[in-house]
Parts: sequence; C-alpha cells; structure tokens
Amino acid sequence: MNTMFFTIPTIMTWTRIVAIPLIIGVYYLDSLTVETQNLIATIMFVLFALTDWLDGFLARKLNQTSAFGAFLDPVADKFLVCAALLMLLQMDRVNVLIALIIIGREIAISSLREWMAQIGASKSVAVHMVGKVKTTVQMVAIPFLLYNGTLFGLIDTRFWGAVLIVVAAVLTVWSMVYYMQKALPEIRARVK
Repeated sequence: MNTMFFTIPTIMTWTRIVAIPLIIGVYYLDSLTVETQNLIATIMFVLFALTDWLDGFLARKLNQTSAFGAFLDPVADKFLVCAALLMLLQMDRVNVLIALIIIGREIAISSLREWMAQIGASKSVAVHMVGKVKTTVQMVAIPFLLYNGTLFGLIDTRFWGAVLIVVAAVLTVWSMVYYMQKALPEIRARVK
C-alpha cells in the first residue's frame, strides 16, 4: 500500500477542494452574463465531480491507494457538495431546509463514521447502496440547479434540478436513518 502524501489520485482529489473558490469565483465576474456564469460553473462542477470516479479508478489501477487518500476523498466530495449547496442557497435556487438536511446529514454521518472507527466498528457504517444512489441523484441535481436554464432546448434544468434535489434530500434522510440503525447496537453497547 502506497502511503505517499501526493500520489496522482490524491492530487486529483485535492483538485475538488481547489475547485471550490474557482467555481464560486465565476459568479463574481461581472464581465460575464448570468447565463455564461451558470454555464462555466456547471461545466467546472461536472468536471471536478468526475475526478471522484477517476481518482478511485487510478488509485486501484496504479496501485496508489493510501490511508490519506481514503480519508481525503470523502472530505473533498463533501466540501464540493456543501459549497455548491451554499452557493445555490445564496442564489435562491435551493430551499434552506433542503440544504440543511443534506449538509446536516454529511456532518452527522461523518462524525458517526469517525466515532465508529475509533471504537473499531467502522464496518457497521460502511457505504451502502442507498448512500450511493443519494450521491448520484445529488450530483445530477446540483449541476442542473447551477445551469438554471433549458439544456439542449429540451431539459428544463430548473424544474428537474428542483425535483432531483428534493429526491436527494429524501434519500439523504433515508440513508442517515439506515446508518444510524446499523450503528445503534454499538451505540447502545457503549452508552450502558
């Protein structure tokens, strides 16, 4: 197992964190129209979000997995998603309750996983299919909401982004309940 701090996959993971001020910065460029800002931010979000799949693939392919990379990968994902949600909230494209549900779940489950790892029970809160589906829906909803227009003259991204972000919030609650139920026996054993 490679423990290098800066492997190719880890550098790709870092790019998701570096992307945050770049994507937000697009909306401060007064020389661009809102439509152009939306397009650039959407393209950047999608490209940087794709590095999540690519860095995992490369880590396995190049045998460059590391404990640090395994830690940084979900942190980078959560930073990117939370930053995008806060930006969408500021632009009034997402409801505050939806943003709170998604961001709150990320904090709660990350804390739960950290605690479960400390007590040697991290397998009980391993990533489940519900969490993966939630992430996929969320990663389609966010660029739709960033684009905020009609895509290819056919897809109303405002409408579908709004629908998908609500679906993501429902899946967020569902996955949180699932992980909490899986952790409950360990929690009960420790609280006694």
